[in-house]
Amino acid sequence: MAGRHRVVIVGGGFAGLNAARSLRHTAIDLTLVDRRNFHLFQPLLYQVATGGLSPADISAPLREVLKRHGNATVLLDEAVDLDPTARRLVLVQSGALPYDTLIVATGVRHHYFGNPQWEARAPGLKSVEDATAIRGRILQAFEDAELAVSDEERRRLLTFVVVGAGPTGVELAGAIGELARHTLRSDFRRYDPARSRILLVEGVDRVLPPYPERLSRAARRDLERLGVEVLTGTLVAEMGPDGVTLERGGERWRQAAGTVLWAAGVQAAPFAETLARRTAAEADRSGRIVVDGDCSIPGHPEILVLGDMARLDDERGQPLPGVAPVAMQQGRYAARRVRDRLAGRETPPFRYRDKGSLAVIGRAAAVADLGRWKLSGPVAWLLWLFVHIMYLVGFANRVLVLVQWAQSYITRGRGARLITDPREGPPHEAPPVEDPSPKGSPTPPTR
Repeated sequence: MAGRHRVVIVGGGFAGLNAARSLRHTAIDLTLVDRRNFHLFQPLLYQVATGGLSPADISAPLREVLKRHGNATVLLDEAVDLDPTARRLVLVQSGALPYDTLIVATGVRHHYFGNPQWEARAPGLKSVEDATAIRGRILQAFEDAELAVSDEERRRLLTFVVVGAGPTGVELAGAIGELARHTLRSDFRRYDPARSRILLVEGVDRVLPPYPERLSRAARRDLERLGVEVLTGTLVAEMGPDGVTLERGGERWRQAAGTVLWAAGVQAAPFAETLARRTAAEADRSGRIVVDGDCSIPGHPEILVLGDMARLDDERGQPLPGVAPVAMQQGRYAARRVRDRLAGRETPPFRYRDKGSLAVIGRAAAVADLGRWKLSGPVAWLLWLFVHIMYLVGFANRVLVLVQWAQSYITRGRGARLITDPREGPPHEAPPVEDPSPKGSPTPPTR
């Protein structure tokens, strides 16, 4: 309808989708722009990367989610520029898109601290493509170990290094440990997958640094029960095709490894740089846009930046964590700001309600920081299970994931162990094969 307030949301993640859903009954014209046609439940990506779930289990098509929102239009497109004076967003395919309120929530990407060449060797985990590629690397390592012609090569192939012991790194390392010691234990004939080494490398003195120290200790114990070797106070100095160079206390050593995974840092998505340049906004060292208390860019109250892409400090002067609950609450807050703007009301500053943090280590092993309550073990794991099921978008996804988790718990199986992008060529030099035909006999023709 002509003359209605135009809201454009860039990014269909937790922040963008919650903003769109919260504006369903508001008299506006809403356009949601995303490079992907689906919303992704990122906290469970590690389950895809280790074969526990398939990508469809943790994804929901954006058009399906918003199909009953009569004021919403979904564009499969990418934002590349904007003109804040004319209030126009520039898209790759659609060209200029006018807006009255712009909500930007394009998330973050991997950060290799000045070593971008490491990405090819040590992929991070932020997208479905990342997850399926990592799944392929992990499973291919076990397949290559079955073909290895020397014990030394097999040991290298069965060594996994996870860099970064935040929630993603801990969950990845624990899942690989369960995969090697339980799921695959009877699948191979030439070696025992339980002989795999999983190294979790962390630069500070404990795993899960944002959590209370007691929960960090509990998480470390659970990891070690799964056979994970935890190397705290250790940094990656170099990375090569056959392993990494680690450094601790001024000493360096070479660690041969077949698979290296990165969970050590993130930086804002590329559009943040364009946004900062066009609006003269300040960005922090990770490229996140520094916003006012109402999530807007200083001098541009019509532009809101949400989620991992935004730098917003709490009342203690600490930046809000880059976790899904922050993004979801900011998305609902942005919708409230739009409604208040239309009604001519002032909106109080955003306040994050921290309901706690959860991290899973493995089967019936998790930690939960709920403020006054610090939980670990099966109780924390059940809480983690319930929360993640409830926050999945779509009833069908919840049922599918619940059924698959129940089956996995009973059988210790992982039903999505697929190598969907097999590597071309042999993993190593194959031994020569003797010609069985007699000397001088003609080679039979091929058809």
